[in-house]
Amino acid sequence: MKVIITGSTGMVGKGVLLECLEDDKISEVLLINRTPIGISHPKIKEVIHKDFTNFLPLRDRLSGYDACFHCMGVSSAGMSHEQYYKLTYIVTESLANLLYELNHDMTFIYVSGEGTDGSEKGKSNWARVKGKTENLILNKGFKDAYAFRPGVILPEKGVVSKTRLYRIIYQLMYPFFPILKKLKSVTTSSKIGKAMIILVEKPYDAKIIRGQDINLLVSKYNF
Repeated sequence: MKVIITGSTGMVGKGVLLECLEDDKISEVLLINRTPIGISHPKIKEVIHKDFTNFLPLRDRLSGYDACFHCMGVSSAGMSHEQYYKLTYIVTESLANLLYELNHDMTFIYVSGEGTDGSEKGKSNWARVKGKTENLILNKGFKDAYAFRPGVILPEKGVVSKTRLYRIIYQLMYPFFPILKKLKSVTTSSKIGKAMIILVEKPYDAKIIRGQDINLLVSKYNF
């Protein structure tokens, strides 16, 4: 299985990447990053691309893949509507349009967030934009597509958040991780990656995947 990952320098994307590297079913991982990730592995192919609103220059590099794990995301804090819309919806639209043209028989998984507004009519700007982005992916026509809406994510295997505030929060929460992991809605960076790999081969009826669904998938298939 050959997969594409965006956002692999972030906490969720890095967790997904590590699971792909450890899974024998994954033969190749193409990373699309703005800056080098600094990991050397036989499975990894990395392309450095600066303009994520236009993936057309990568056309010759993106054919022949079975799945895309789109883990790239930004916080809306301090951003105008236009900025957030561009970095969330426009980026995803550009990637999805090209990948559908080249690999319409692939599975596309988009990392969204808990609280996303699929109706696109709510008061929260970020939730509406995320909802519009989810709807784009789910209705594009890929062989299969999912929107992941994890709530609380506990980092594992040395993965850390790029956001300083979140790093502090995780440090304070660390003693309580064993308790938090027992909650159905709380998942981990490792389980997110494992669930994505599972869904490429084992389709799931629900297309909005929450923390509880992630945990159930991993538990069901003894991953």
